[in-house]
This record gives sequence, C-alpha cells and structure tokens, in this order.
Amino acid sequence: MLDGILLEKAGIPSISIVTDAFVETGQVMASNWGVPEYRFLSTPHPIANLSDAELEERVNGVLDDVVKLLKDGQTSPDQPNNCSPAVKSIKEPA
Repeated sequence: MLDGILLEKAGIPSISIVTDAFVETGQVMASNWGVPEYRFLSTPHPIANLSDAELEERVNGVLDDVVKLLKDGQTSPDQPNNCSPAVKSIKEPA
C-alpha cells in the first residue's frame, strides 16, 4: 500500500491491491499518509495457499479495474501525472 502511495507521489502510476481482510488497514494507512482519497483495489482473502489456477481467477477478477485505475489515475485524467495534488504533497506521518 505504502509503495503505491509513494510511487504515485513520484509521478509513477501504480496500483495497490490488498485482500479484503486488509481494506480497513489500507484506508487507515492512506489516511495516515495524508491521502484518505487514495484509491486501491481488493480481492477476496486469503490468497497465500491458492493454486495457480485459483490465483489466475482472482487476477482476472480485478484486471479490468487495474487497467481502469491505471488509465484514470488517482483522480482524473486531467490531473498532472494522473496523480492528485494530495498524493504529490505526502508528508511522512509523525
């Protein structure tokens, strides 16, 4: 999650994906880093013991959303670097 936030701050489009068990944690992390509007994706938990076929099914379930978020950016296509001003001005939490 933090990697995605910091990459976006650097102007590098990225996607953060968490399992649904960590959605609330992701929201708190984004808020703590000053970007409560940071958009990320989730997939059902768990994934650690899935077979290759099951994992591919999960990937296929979020693939369209990955492409859309990469195309749209964190805010809208008219934002510079497709990155919101809030993401660009991230300060490390105290």
